[in-house]
Amino acid sequence: MSSNKPLIIVGGGLAGSLAALALAERRPDVPLLLIEAGDCFGGNHVWSYFDGDVAGDELALVEAMKPIHWPSHTVRFPGRNRALGFGYNSVHSTGLDALVRERLAPTQWKLGTAVTAIAADGITLADGISIAASAVIDARGPDGPMPGIELAWQKFVGVEYDAPGHGLAVPIIMDATVDQAQGYRFVYSLPFSANRLLVEDTYYTDGAALDDAALGARIADYVAAQGWTGTPIRQETGVLPILLGGDPELFWPAADPVARLGLKGGFFHPTTGYSLPQAAANAIALSRLPDLGGPSISAWTRTRFLDHWRGGGFYRLLNRLLFRAAEPEQRVKVFTHFYRLKEVLVSRFYAGKLTIRDKLRILTGKPPVPLIKALKAMIS
Repeated sequence: MSSNKPLIIVGGGLAGSLAALALAERRPDVPLLLIEAGDCFGGNHVWSYFDGDVAGDELALVEAMKPIHWPSHTVRFPGRNRALGFGYNSVHSTGLDALVRERLAPTQWKLGTAVTAIAADGITLADGISIAASAVIDARGPDGPMPGIELAWQKFVGVEYDAPGHGLAVPIIMDATVDQAQGYRFVYSLPFSANRLLVEDTYYTDGAALDDAALGARIADYVAAQGWTGTPIRQETGVLPILLGGDPELFWPAADPVARLGLKGGFFHPTTGYSLPQAAANAIALSRLPDLGGPSISAWTRTRFLDHWRGGGFYRLLNRLLFRAAEPEQRVKVFTHFYRLKEVLVSRFYAGKLTIRDKLRILTGKPPVPLIKALKAMIS
């Protein structure tokens, strides 16, 4: 690696920022430059993870963002409410932004800087300036459909309230007792403090279009129905990819010389779209590479994606059962069926650590979808 050319990370979202933080701490000898088009790192988001999702050095990196921890959480389905005794955690993007500014030198980052072209050995900025690099990592979000990948979507609008006396002690991860006419829908509520409450209206749907106004109105109706009162202070939106199938070689051709991280590299949970555990794991693993030159990082990130893809085959099968074997208004039955399982299995599901026995257990019992449609979805 050249001593005077930086390793450039394009995209100061979760994946790019965590990678920069890990490198700055663990590889201070490596010249580093983190570039973000927006005016802060991480945007306007809340990222969450279960206790079993992150461990070791990855956990230390994530905990530096000062996440909020709850020892348990609940789910609600028609005819079935359940409390689960493993912890849940959330961190706001302001925590990531503060950490980047604290731990990276001012010469190691740029905000408000759009990048118009990326190559393996450098980038071009919107003002026409070119910067040579020892390596480049593309950590921007996808700029459209993901080539070669078949997707469904989890989309949401979240409203954070100043809501004194809301009385919610632990998160409601899924309240699916709400109307299901438009596909699997649930409301997600996080009590950040005795006075602060985030409420998200979430849908698993075939299309990515998001009607912010309609979902915002439904959130207000839900909050009123729960007896909560408060003042909206912040709103966020999200459209997360859910993997159904595709060809990973088309998504990431072997000839592509640029390394990728984050959603750009396909690093997210196939069923939930959550990306924090993968972002943290990739950041620590990157900092351990003996060779941080461009070709080495590029080959490493692509191999890591292909391993992640192969490991997600069972999840993609479950996703096809959800989207292809069940009518939109009946998809809630799939999740209701899943939450009959033992707590430890549910935890391993979200952590991506299912055993063969776990997978067989998930598929046993009375199918929550028509059998013929299920068989077609499984072999498609």
